[in-house]
Amino acid sequence: MKNVLILLTAVAIAAPAVSNAQPSFDCTKASSSAEKLVCVDPALAQLDQRLAERYKAARAVIDGLGAGRDTARDTLKATQRGWIKGRDDCWKADDLRTCVEASYLTREGNLVAQWMLETPVSVVAYTCENNPANEVTAYFFDTELPSIRLEYGDSIKTGSLVPAASGAKFATEFGGMFWTKGDTAQFAWVEGDAMSCIRAP
Repeated sequence: MKNVLILLTAVAIAAPAVSNAQPSFDCTKASSSAEKLVCVDPALAQLDQRLAERYKAARAVIDGLGAGRDTARDTLKATQRGWIKGRDDCWKADDLRTCVEASYLTREGNLVAQWMLETPVSVVAYTCENNPANEVTAYFFDTELPSIRLEYGDSIKTGSLVPAASGAKFATEFGGMFWTKGDTAQFAWVEGDAMSCIRAP
């Protein structure tokens, strides 16, 4: 009984915070169906606020860079504009709310993994196609929608967990993917170019 009372008290304390959540933008200027939904859905409004904080944290990381700072800042702004456009295109989806929520969670994971806004829960190197010189390093992040950062050569990609029959599968940009099963993985930097990899010793 005591544990039940504690749980109910915790819910009662948390509930006002969610119900009073406001998005980071001015709802009087909301124009898209996605924005209008966020303005009336406390949980989505809270997600919007959280994403705004993630974006601010990414800006802070970029501001601390030396060479390449201006390019990185421009890229961050461009990708954020692209994300907003994609979120607003959720009016085309069968389920508007599910699409909007997924959009926020995917973008949050992308920002965290791209700019290392959290400490990864694990970092694992994989050797692909039995070639030690052909290595990919995976950083796994425990964001609400689990996310990944892949370092391959001099390039970086980020991805989010997607449904899979087994293992853990992450989808990345341009049809890429990273699918782990035990100590093995299937890795495609771009769609249709998959390699077999094994966890490096």
